[in-house]
Amino acid sequence: MVGESRKIGMVSLGCPKALVDSERILTQLRIDGYEISPDYEGADVVVVNTCGFIDSAKAESLDAIGEALDANGRVIVTGCMGANKDEILKLHPRVLAITGPAQYEAVVSEIHRHAPPPADHDPYTSLVPPQGIKLTPRHYAYLKISEGCNHNCTFCIIPDMRGKLVSRPIGDVMREASRLAAAGVRELLVISQDTSAYGVDTKFKPDFWAGQPVRTRMKELCAALGELGIWVRLHYVYPYPHVDEVIPMMAEGKILPYLDVPFQHGSPTVLKRMKRPAAAGNTLERVRKWRSICPDLTIRSTFIVGFPGETDNEFETLLDFLEEAQLDRVGCFKYSPVDGARANQLDGAVPEEIKEERWHRFMQTQADISRQRLANKVGSKQQVIVDEVGPEGAIARSKADAPEIDGVVHVRDGQNLAPGAFADVVVEQSDDYDLTARVAD
Repeated sequence: MVGESRKIGMVSLGCPKALVDSERILTQLRIDGYEISPDYEGADVVVVNTCGFIDSAKAESLDAIGEALDANGRVIVTGCMGANKDEILKLHPRVLAITGPAQYEAVVSEIHRHAPPPADHDPYTSLVPPQGIKLTPRHYAYLKISEGCNHNCTFCIIPDMRGKLVSRPIGDVMREASRLAAAGVRELLVISQDTSAYGVDTKFKPDFWAGQPVRTRMKELCAALGELGIWVRLHYVYPYPHVDEVIPMMAEGKILPYLDVPFQHGSPTVLKRMKRPAAAGNTLERVRKWRSICPDLTIRSTFIVGFPGETDNEFETLLDFLEEAQLDRVGCFKYSPVDGARANQLDGAVPEEIKEERWHRFMQTQADISRQRLANKVGSKQQVIVDEVGPEGAIARSKADAPEIDGVVHVRDGQNLAPGAFADVVVEQSDDYDLTARVAD
């Protein structure tokens, strides 16, 4: 009916890159005159943005689709799992439509088809903020700089789902970053499938920013972002040689001294079977070099245990790598076969009980390392950004802590701090992953 508003529900699953996709979809829907429903019951259509990276993520996505169907009945599926329509339709044949990852126009078109926008809507009157609709707290935001990936890691199907690397022009990225900063964002988290490959697909083609030609390349992007005067945090960085060029910017305080580098393993033979683009020996030397330039550098990483063929000796090499590298923040996954991944064809499947035992040993080794590295911060002054404030104090993060995946700083006397504000604190206590502090005098 003319003038009647339409409401869309959104369930966003998976990684921050999928969250950015959801934000883009919701922004376009607001421009088109839709309202966002906070629950299933009030929605004309529910969009489920799925994750299809590993089996547990697929199961979560299928459960979310089923829940939305039970509660609402009108569901459109998008995201990574949308690349495998048959698997979804086999369990949930009632879904209205299925689109794949990063198919923004397709999912919006399906929404228009199944819940047409108000006929009299004027897009020029839409109250959409310049930075778009964001699903993160007001003080931080994810900045996606590219889609896809050029690697052929044997355990991963991301290139099959999201395609080869496609970098956004640097001028486009910087305009978005500037809008976010102007809207009050105090921390930008740079994300992609491979941040250090930014611009490779364009041969680092120049674009214009601030009236000047700037190459679409990681170093130039970091330099430009560093001029915004807010925290800039780099995620999903492969340890290519040119990554060395951004470490001095971290030492100078232009961007945060933080690198999220998915090493995945410490054994050269396992890395070779994974077809990873870096050797462990070179990686340790690079880590030492980075820390010599920027002693405050925080390095976060993820690893896989129980990869096909992983021997006891290879696992011990991984533990030795951890001890040598002394990484600050680490996550670990037990290898899980993914439909379509070439690693499924490798010999030497590791029994589940051995995966479990290795995972526990890995996590205990890293917990000991993390506990000691955090203990070294007791007595130091740290700048933090405040996420939450309550009667028992504030929950904040230091420069070493990305939201949701790293530790936090509990500020015991932070009741008068404001979410999104920066504060200086003195660290009083530490444990395996978190710090406790007081507001500095």
